[in-house]
Amino acid sequence: MRHLYSLLLLCSIVLWSSCRNDFETKPNNGNLQFSKDTVYLDTIFTGIASSTYNLKVYNKSDEDITIPSIELSNGENSKYRLNVDGLPGKSFQNIDILAKDSIYVFIETTANIDNFSSTNEYLYTDAIQFDTGAKQQKVELVTLLKDAIFLYPEKFNDGSTESLSFGVDEEGNETFIEGFFLDDSELNFNNQKPYVIYGYAAVPGNRTLTIDAGSRIHFHKNSGIIVAENGSLHVNGELSSDQESLEKEVIFESDRQEPNFSDTPGQWGAIWLTQGSTNNSINYTTIKNATVGVLMDSNDGTSNPTLSINNSKIYNSSNVGLLARTGNIEGSNLVINNAGQSALQLSLGGTYNFTNCTFANYWTGSYRSLPAVLLQNYLETAEEIFASDLIEANFYNCIIYGNENRELILDPLEEVAFNYKFENCLIKFNKFGFGNNEGYNFEDETLFPNSIINEDPNFLDASKNLFMINEESAANSLANPSTATSQDILGQPRNNEPDTGAYESIIFPEE
Repeated sequence: MRHLYSLLLLCSIVLWSSCRNDFETKPNNGNLQFSKDTVYLDTIFTGIASSTYNLKVYNKSDEDITIPSIELSNGENSKYRLNVDGLPGKSFQNIDILAKDSIYVFIETTANIDNFSSTNEYLYTDAIQFDTGAKQQKVELVTLLKDAIFLYPEKFNDGSTESLSFGVDEEGNETFIEGFFLDDSELNFNNQKPYVIYGYAAVPGNRTLTIDAGSRIHFHKNSGIIVAENGSLHVNGELSSDQESLEKEVIFESDRQEPNFSDTPGQWGAIWLTQGSTNNSINYTTIKNATVGVLMDSNDGTSNPTLSINNSKIYNSSNVGLLARTGNIEGSNLVINNAGQSALQLSLGGTYNFTNCTFANYWTGSYRSLPAVLLQNYLETAEEIFASDLIEANFYNCIIYGNENRELILDPLEEVAFNYKFENCLIKFNKFGFGNNEGYNFEDETLFPNSIINEDPNFLDASKNLFMINEESAANSLANPSTATSQDILGQPRNNEPDTGAYESIIFPEE
């Protein structure tokens, strides 16, 4: 009987509690607190949705409260979108917050600059209003909206997307990549507006894509530039007077403009110089956050280099900064850092000459088994090994360094030529812990004339891609005056005792 009474009592409690409100609230008292007083949604391109940002709203009182209204100042006409405590919309009523608790507000925006301004940039603002009258509190919303030129493949009626053919694979199946050929009216990028590219923009044969100084090119995920056989790419950046804005430099990067993505590797594909492309040049350019910064395939010109790259930087590549397979490249005052594999990988032979370059790898995103610089005269696939002469790979006045013990690997196949020289270079190569050190005779004045090993380059801050050196650097006065570039990557003249690497030494700023 006692058990029956207890069961009836328990049922009564459950039924009674299910009929009451979860809690009783009091009206908002106007003392809400916020995780930020202004939400900056950073820069977006016209017509492209922003990332989702969040705002935390705190009720730090000892009482449960109800906010009568939460809404955007511009109401339904606002270009912002909200999600309040899991509910989407632009206005909300009677939102409860328990005592000593909080809720999230998520914010997004999509806007077209044509609706606001005839200029290329517009600062779009609004506010989230919490409550009305004397108890109203506001959080400002700010977004920089940029106009842009959008280039993308055509969408067909059957739902397919324009693609580029790359022949057949090993099984005889035709391979495609989403992309399109630039027409003649699109072969000159200027600095009037940024460019946003979806898919791969291809330069046709016998045509040249010219990119003017100060241009900004942004790539969506899995996008890039392809230069076809007999096509050319000319990137005509110039030395900037302001090293913060880089107003005359050309910059290739992702279309994600939020600060959280400013140094995220692998956000887009590559600048791809395919077999037979010719007369390519890149000057005063930054290439950042790609999968492969520059990829060169089977372009070993018989006389002139098929790529000349000078006074440029390649940062944050998820795979390789500069990857050449049978390439012909001349580079000077070039800086490459932070790659998931190698900063510079020269495979399947070719012809290469680099002067006053800094090849570094301070990758921390994952385990890295490859060095900053890798030289090979072969390419191994699952089915076979392809070999080609490394006609020459000359490094004059270069720094090869990083956060691993050995940042240079020479990997020859004996059947074909493997010619190299490192002259007046600073190289990190710790022999200990490696089984095979043959071919690394740094005392050989034919292969490593005037080069030094494992001395500190004393970079300003490698984690921030700042590879300036000071007078305490081992690279100071190490370069050969007869082969050194006349000025460094910043336009500073080199004196009679020039420095190795892309930068002449400076006095570091005091912390």
